[in-house]
Amino acid sequence: MEKFGYKIEVIFKLCFLMVFVYLVNLLIDYRLLFFGIRPGDPASLPNIFLAPWLHGSWGHLINNLVGFAVFSALCILRGTKFFAQSSLIIITVTGLLVWAFGRSGAIHIGASGWIFGLWSLSIAIACFHRSVLNILIALFVAFVYGGMIWGVLPSNPHISFESHLFGAISGVLAAYMLSPKQRASGKRR
Repeated sequence: MEKFGYKIEVIFKLCFLMVFVYLVNLLIDYRLLFFGIRPGDPASLPNIFLAPWLHGSWGHLINNLVGFAVFSALCILRGTKFFAQSSLIIITVTGLLVWAFGRSGAIHIGASGWIFGLWSLSIAIACFHRSVLNILIALFVAFVYGGMIWGVLPSNPHISFESHLFGAISGVLAAYMLSPKQRASGKRR
């Protein structure tokens, strides 16, 4: 059984990494933003793994750090392996969908797709794996953070609603793929 302190340390280190990348980006006049996702550009396809670490302003970073810390903490309660697997699914699927269907001419950056993925996973996992912990987390997230659903709609041309929408879809997919029934059926084949 993993210690709670270790789980918090993992989240803290990931948040620190986001801050560190932002500070480096700030020092070099935001040149790292080039490594965001540019939909349809084959050269930017590998950037699906870099974009979540890039932020365009302090406000953008801080807003994402708060959401990331909350939803990562709720996800990591199920274990660091579950958190790592779900994060990999969310980042990969969200990034691919943004690359394939995002607004062209825009560079998509930030951890919000990952955050929306962890948010929807927190709710959806209770549907695919009914445990007391999952149901309590889903009820908490739906009650306290249910308003996030509006973030998947276009509202501001400077905000990647595509990342939010595809992140939410990816979180449901991750919940499905990582549910015990799916893992068991995958092992039988």
